[in-house]
Amino acid sequence: MDTPAIENAVFALMQNRLKPGPFKSLPAQCKPSGLNEAYDLQEALNKALTKSGLGPQVGHKVGCTSKVMQDYMKIPHPCSGSIFQSTVHSLGVSQPSNLYYQVGVECEIAVRLAKDLPPSREPYTQSSVFDCVESCMSAIEIVDNRYQDFRSLDLETMVADDFFQAACVLGEEIEEWQHLDLAEIAGRMMVNKIEVGNGKGADILSHPFEALAWLANHKVARGTFLCAGEIVLLGSLVKTQWLSPGDKAVIELDHLGAVSAEFLA
Repeated sequence: MDTPAIENAVFALMQNRLKPGPFKSLPAQCKPSGLNEAYDLQEALNKALTKSGLGPQVGHKVGCTSKVMQDYMKIPHPCSGSIFQSTVHSLGVSQPSNLYYQVGVECEIAVRLAKDLPPSREPYTQSSVFDCVESCMSAIEIVDNRYQDFRSLDLETMVADDFFQAACVLGEEIEEWQHLDLAEIAGRMMVNKIEVGNGKGADILSHPFEALAWLANHKVARGTFLCAGEIVLLGSLVKTQWLSPGDKAVIELDHLGAVSAEFLA
């Protein structure tokens, strides 16, 4: 993509992020060709979003890491996006639903990194990222279907737009997590006190840290790396739940606690 195409795409995506939907598609001359260009555009967009008032990038999300989400999205591999300081909430959040075009929630395990994950001689693995994690926590990823019809939208544009990411709610940080079998942690999501989905840590690429290793290797391949202090959402245990005005979602993860998000009519 040449500079004018990147600038036009960034402007269109940024306007839709700040005032969501309905977004149909990027003009043909502004569409990224392949995932490498999509992630290039994502980086340019995120710099613009930081300047627009969302604040610095403080973390990352990994999407499509569970079979239920890969089947739902019809995407057989993980995708990543960024998280901004102003969109991170603790324990619970209550917001007007009209901040979003079509708000959704996902049930996630999140981590905070204890150290950088720079380029190394060998690719990162589930085992090698273990000592890089400072804390684990329950999390809701708040996603926004800020599109006219995401089923007709190309994957590259969704990736460029941080793959639906809108905000997140983080639970209490558990620093003594090393004794937990994260693959066996059970999670469940309730909407208006009715359970709508459940799963366990192993649903995330067989172990949540496989998603972290994937992200670390993805970043290194793109010439950057994950940094100490950043948060990472590792993917949803259940299918995305799209909510209506007035709905309240609660997710509970064994040993990691509960978080909530309410979207006022």
